[in-house]
Amino acid sequence: MKTVAILATLDTKAAEADFMRKEIERLGGRAYIIDLSVVGDSEIPADVSKEEVIVAGGSTLAELLDNPSREKANPSIVAGATKILLDLQLAGKIQAVVTLGGTQGTSTCAPILQALPYGFPKVMLSTAASGDVGPFVGIKDITMMFAVSDILGLNVFSRKILANAAASAWGMAQVEQCITKSEAKGVIGMSNLGVLTKGAMHAIELFEKAGYEVITFHAIGAGGDAMEQMMKEGIITAVFDYAMGEIADGCFDALRASGPDRLTVAGKLGLPQVICPGGSEHLGLLVSEPSKIPDGWENHQITWHTPYVFVPRLNAQEQAKVANTIGDRLQSSTEKTAFIMPLKGVSSYSAKGGELYNTDLDAAYWDALQNALPNHVEVEALDLAAEDSAFVDHAVNKLISMIED
Repeated sequence: MKTVAILATLDTKAAEADFMRKEIERLGGRAYIIDLSVVGDSEIPADVSKEEVIVAGGSTLAELLDNPSREKANPSIVAGATKILLDLQLAGKIQAVVTLGGTQGTSTCAPILQALPYGFPKVMLSTAASGDVGPFVGIKDITMMFAVSDILGLNVFSRKILANAAASAWGMAQVEQCITKSEAKGVIGMSNLGVLTKGAMHAIELFEKAGYEVITFHAIGAGGDAMEQMMKEGIITAVFDYAMGEIADGCFDALRASGPDRLTVAGKLGLPQVICPGGSEHLGLLVSEPSKIPDGWENHQITWHTPYVFVPRLNAQEQAKVANTIGDRLQSSTEKTAFIMPLKGVSSYSAKGGELYNTDLDAAYWDALQNALPNHVEVEALDLAAEDSAFVDHAVNKLISMIED
């Protein structure tokens, strides 16, 4: 029998949580209710009481009720529920989790669900799911469902939505597929952008022929960060970091910016990695008025990814800033790190025939990278473009030799 954890503030969502419990039981499962409330009392029993959650978070209910506030209570609730949920998951006592709440409840549940490993089913029923869900999902595989109406009371509409959410979590709990079990020789993490896709497809083919599986990440911010989180979780065993656009955008607060740890994790873990500065010669800038060049970028070589995504080619000084950032991030890398530069264009935009083709800027970027890269990193340059089959052949073979050496 599969068990689904239900996270809810039972002082305000008891009827809804109890309805979900009954739906899961009707489907043949078991529900395990965890109470995230503080002030009010619940009309239904919980498998884990609010007192137990708060104590697990390092506080007591009496302390939180002394001049109570959300700001005061939330850290203890999040810490306690996270610990309890992770313990249950590691012990195999739960196979999925579903949460329900408004903006506050969603904000409380988001970091709890983000702490769970990839592949573990996570469903979040929320009134906030019709807007920007990035802060709630983060870089984890959280399924968000829009509640449409407020989660306050049972009615002909809310019962159906609650039942759908409960059934979604229960259904995912039936899946036996496991991320950590692969029959391949290893799992390669590869970053990619649309301007590198032809090369990425060729790389996947080569890796698979050699007996490896490839997880590809769209390098537009969350993608690269997710790839590195999977390294930490032991899912990824080696890295072909083909796309560095997240680093470039991070230097200029642009659309594809990743977190500050990007390009540091593989080195710290000692994982073999081959790096190409793919897509880092340009930025992606979101504009509010279609096809209007934003202020400050008029003197750049430009193109448009879409009418709302402006793409300027970086000048020599700007490229040097990106190069220095790449060099700084690789300071913690090991001898299992290789950097390969495609001298004839780091993306289809800057390859011959591309809208951002500029050999002078290509040369300036390579000069900046040579000055910035740490001495312990193996550095090569090939007289090829990043998407050329010969470049990809060399990069893939290099990584395989590093893995198997």
